[in-house]
Amino acid sequence: MTDFDRLVAALLDEECAADPPRATRLGIPGHDADLPDLSARAVAEGRRREEDWAARFAALAEPALSAEEQVDRDLIGMTLRGRAILRNWGDWQRNAECYLDPAVDGVFSLFLHRSAPEAELVSSAVARLRRLPDLLAQARANLDPDLAAPLLVGRAVEHALGAVTYLRESLPAEAPDFPELAAAAASAADHVAKHASWLRDFRGRARGCWKLGEQSYSALLTEAEGLGYGAAELARRGQAAYDELSVRLRDRARELDSDDWRVRLAADAPPTLEAMRAEYAEWTARARAFCVQRGLVTLPDGERCVVTSAPPYSRAVIAVAFYVQPPPFGRGRVGFFFVPFTPAGASPEQVRQRLASNSRMTIPTTAVHEAYPGHHWHLAWLGSACTRPIRQVFSSAYLVEGWALYAEQLLADEGFFTDPVAQIGQLAARLFRAARVVVDAALHTGEMTVEQAAGFLTDELGLSAETARAEAVRYCALPTQAASYLTGAIEIGRMREEWMARGGGLREFHDRLAGSGMLPLGLAERVVFAAS
Repeated sequence: MTDFDRLVAALLDEECAADPPRATRLGIPGHDADLPDLSARAVAEGRRREEDWAARFAALAEPALSAEEQVDRDLIGMTLRGRAILRNWGDWQRNAECYLDPAVDGVFSLFLHRSAPEAELVSSAVARLRRLPDLLAQARANLDPDLAAPLLVGRAVEHALGAVTYLRESLPAEAPDFPELAAAAASAADHVAKHASWLRDFRGRARGCWKLGEQSYSALLTEAEGLGYGAAELARRGQAAYDELSVRLRDRARELDSDDWRVRLAADAPPTLEAMRAEYAEWTARARAFCVQRGLVTLPDGERCVVTSAPPYSRAVIAVAFYVQPPPFGRGRVGFFFVPFTPAGASPEQVRQRLASNSRMTIPTTAVHEAYPGHHWHLAWLGSACTRPIRQVFSSAYLVEGWALYAEQLLADEGFFTDPVAQIGQLAARLFRAARVVVDAALHTGEMTVEQAAGFLTDELGLSAETARAEAVRYCALPTQAASYLTGAIEIGRMREEWMARGGGLREFHDRLAGSGMLPLGLAERVVFAAS
């Protein structure tokens, strides 16, 4: 191990100690019973610690580092700068969700991958559940009514109610032979229910704003993602892509004698939530077989993508499909594609709208995005191919989400979507990601309200009112993330053109880029072409 590797290992040790549930998700042992300390004192200590790490890595001279080490150093610097921007903005005083998430997701992750004997999992889960009240108390101490936005506090309330359902109904069934798990879960559910009541009251007192502002938004793009432009240019590019895709989609729909593709989008939906899950599973299997047949990527040994319903605690705040990767430091390569079921108690109309937002026009493209060769293949392959530990931990949505959207276009170009309706669905999905760029930038720079954003997504893209609002609120909570899909896909497409022009093979490009890590786009390009 080199001196640089030892320094990175020390940083990763501190990362795991500061965020134990993340260590669980990564498959790093020794932290499964712990939760983070998010007190004001700990936040201040974390700030000082990260500033020290940033200075230590920035001081490393390039002649003393290999090309790979230089990439790792730059990844660390960009990640820590991004955290500093959000911390200076006061995310720990604004975002109520960052306190409940580690505990609930930390327990859920234990049983999702089951990387230890059941008795050990139960012991760790009980320990985390008993520490949950401390996190909730820290939230009540830290959240500032002058900074927290009522909109996002309301989102946290919905999340908390979903967590109560998960803790009372779903979690005990994970290990029914261990009554101590059910007891700890019931106690934790009571604490979360009381916390939800506190959040409702706090929402009435909250008067802060969720808008990040153009300066900080641009800083995230340039300093954390390494893009050469800020919010204004991002919005301009998003609008240009949206306009071009709108024309293509309109013309394609006319070729199929479809007066309005938005109406067609929701016209043919699965009849039930379970039927929706089954259709996602069927298209996931088809996409995998197509990738194998065409030799588009190399499948890692033992990979498997499980298509299942979304966990109850996420259903109220995530209205779209999502994916959870295999633990990169663990032994397995099993990932989970979560289908967006409605929360408990949803009305028949809410269920109908959720099904309409997952119509048969869109399901094939979403399966490609979440599974093959999208997120599941990328992250399962990364766990096998990448030898740089820090690149399994620090990540950029601009590569991760950019890759998944690139995968949609790749399979379209290769002829996977043979049904003309599915072809329109693929174009509509890309248009949706262009709209996300436009809406996300406009929301955080104050050019669009949440109501205007939701109306735009409904009127222009045909999303149901429920899904459109959930999307708009998610963008408010996660600035710059929504813009990552199309921005990353375009840059990956540009890299592929250059790679092929140099005489490289398509599968080799995919394997090399996806195996480079979850790097900001500029760093990924350095890795790909340095090895060519």
